[in-house]
Amino acid sequence: MRAADILDLEALHAAPVAVEPFPYLMVPGFVKAAVIPAIGGDFPKIDLPGSFPLPTLAYGPAFRDFMTAIQGAEFAAAVGEKFGMDLSRRPTMVTVRGQSRADDGQIHTDSRTKIITVLIYMNGKWEAPGGRLRLLRSPDNLDDVIAEVPPDEGTLLVFRNDLNAWHGFKGFEGPRKVIQLNWVTDAGVVWREQTRHKVSAFFKRLAGRRAAGGY
Repeated sequence: MRAADILDLEALHAAPVAVEPFPYLMVPGFVKAAVIPAIGGDFPKIDLPGSFPLPTLAYGPAFRDFMTAIQGAEFAAAVGEKFGMDLSRRPTMVTVRGQSRADDGQIHTDSRTKIITVLIYMNGKWEAPGGRLRLLRSPDNLDDVIAEVPPDEGTLLVFRNDLNAWHGFKGFEGPRKVIQLNWVTDAGVVWREQTRHKVSAFFKRLAGRRAAGGY
């Protein structure tokens, strides 16, 4: 399946980039409505909180096509054009979340090894007051909001990982599906981050099995 069959690249090309206090853009409905049911059915089963590297997860063909599309040349070229960068030679790293803890969402900026952060939300219409990502002007006030992003199905958020790219959200506990893609500085970052996440994921799963009374 072509990227254009899955992603609304025209809407991405047309989306304005806000530049203050750091560059970002949003595209509601970026994942095309026609493919969302299949992607949702093939979404990895994630019962634990935290980020899981894509290579550690099992998923079906529709989700695989989706991941191929967002890691492909067309998407990289479109995002690079919007942010004035050549991303064609930059490695990508993808992690997936399926659950949120009550203490997730603390204000932070991403690692300096990440150049661009992409978030794609895959929930139904979001009614909860918590769990809505906020782009912020400052590192210590969750109400100093530039923009709020409800994690509705198919919504795209992209931002440049500047030193002041603060973001966070009010606490939410329960299912919250989000794909994070980063273009990073070099391939060593991918190896280190995936190794770190794999170790973390192993212990999360082990703790989950112990809590359930089994191994």
